[in-house]
Amino acid sequence: MTDNTSGRRQDSGPKDRRPFYAKLPAYLYMLVCALVALFPILWVIMSSFKTNAQILTSAITLPTQISFEGYSMALQVSPILRYFFNSVAIALISTFLNVFLVSMAAYAFARTRFRLKGLLFSILAMAMVIPVTALMQPVYQVITALGLSDSLPGLILVYMALNMPLTLLIMRATFEGVPRSLEEAAYIDGAGFMHTYLKVMLPVAKGGLASAAVLAFLNAWNEFTFALVLTKSADVRTLPLSLSYFTSQFSFNYTALFAAITMAVLPSILVFAVFQEQVSQSLVVGAVKG
Repeated sequence: MTDNTSGRRQDSGPKDRRPFYAKLPAYLYMLVCALVALFPILWVIMSSFKTNAQILTSAITLPTQISFEGYSMALQVSPILRYFFNSVAIALISTFLNVFLVSMAAYAFARTRFRLKGLLFSILAMAMVIPVTALMQPVYQVITALGLSDSLPGLILVYMALNMPLTLLIMRATFEGVPRSLEEAAYIDGAGFMHTYLKVMLPVAKGGLASAAVLAFLNAWNEFTFALVLTKSADVRTLPLSLSYFTSQFSFNYTALFAAITMAVLPSILVFAVFQEQVSQSLVVGAVKG
């Protein structure tokens, strides 16, 4: 009886009963917005399969024949593969360390009481609103003083710190939504704080972990400013820097430039497409949990 009643309540919600022609302007508006957002990306990807002559003669038309000349030239004129693997290593390691370490801090903020808890959390959360340009000089001095400039560990440390406020907000809201009865049952069974965190809380909070990890990975993959400031040699530079390499030295080699852009943005697009639901949830979890 209860299930039937709840089912009827769900079915009795408000529905849009307007005819299709009344909803057509809204559909057309959404279609125009989607085309405006997708056209630059699709145009770059399409142009990466053209020759340089085709791009100069017919920039917005479909390629008459598929050509991989741009990708071949991009790999020849720039150490793009080295940049690519550097970006993969930096983004993955910084994301793992960020999510694992900051989630422990978020668990402490969500479940324990200590003096100045609210003030400390506010200070950490306010780091999100600090402009990147204001962080460049102090971050450069700290990384140089630690002897980590022009190195992969230096970029990993910086990216882990840059993503800390957002991960903290997401994971704190996630842990606050977990029933305390799970922890109490674990404590009754003799589990300690770390055992409860690792074996009970993390599996339950895997949705928040995925959301924070996706956003941290995308931020680390697309970051340009600190990678440019903190690195000098090609051995440690990241993939976004390869685009400046093309625009500065091969500004008229559009085929190779578009191929390099495609290789730089395609991984982040794929990650966002696969984990789109987790990213959408992370944008509202803080507002829902307050």
